[in-house]
Amino acid sequence: MGRAFEFRKGRKMKRWSAMAKTFTRIGKDIVMAVKEGGPNPDANSRLRAVIQNAKAANMPKDNVERAIKNASNKDTANYKEILFEGYAPHGIAILIETASDNNNRTVANIRSYFNKCNGTMGTQGSVDFMFDHTCNFRIPKGDLDPEELELELIDFGAEEVFEDEDGILIYAPFGSFGALQKELENRGIEILSSGFERIPQITKELTEAQIADVEKLIEKIEEDDDVMNVYHTMKEE
Repeated sequence: MGRAFEFRKGRKMKRWSAMAKTFTRIGKDIVMAVKEGGPNPDANSRLRAVIQNAKAANMPKDNVERAIKNASNKDTANYKEILFEGYAPHGIAILIETASDNNNRTVANIRSYFNKCNGTMGTQGSVDFMFDHTCNFRIPKGDLDPEELELELIDFGAEEVFEDEDGILIYAPFGSFGALQKELENRGIEILSSGFERIPQITKELTEAQIADVEKLIEKIEEDDDVMNVYHTMKEE
């Protein structure tokens, strides 16, 4: 198995924020997708993907439809995606994806978390190069063979295809998202969920005490309403 498999296995048992925050994140994704490509999912591939993710997270259909309607309102806040970089204690690189309607607030908050937890906020590009930006799709297992599917999807960017208890996962570079989404849809394969992740190229092993130091910073960052995802180079079992 490759790095995507190990990355997914390591994160599987890690915390994911409460359901209410998951819905909030999906709501922001809907707003950004609608403002970018309109409210019709048939003509907006990004919105189509977000709706699939909402379904996978058991977000009520009424909530999704309401979010799409609200996002079409010109007075709805427009979220901007901002990437923050820095170092946690013990040399662990941290990459933070945010979606914010107030950049000054988000910058101030993220900087305060680093300062309070003995970390260092970095400049643009300071740690981004340590992570591979990937896209992924989860599909039902059905009668599909992961190895055969991988061979068939290589031309569309697929780099790693593997099975877990929830179905089949397909990983590819960030830029291959559109081509893979279109090919899966053309084949009539149901997409259960999809998304983007940043996989560390190298990870660092820490002691239990050091892990606690890093976790303290990560937890503070993840509690922020503007934060969508946090990635790091700490080795996870």
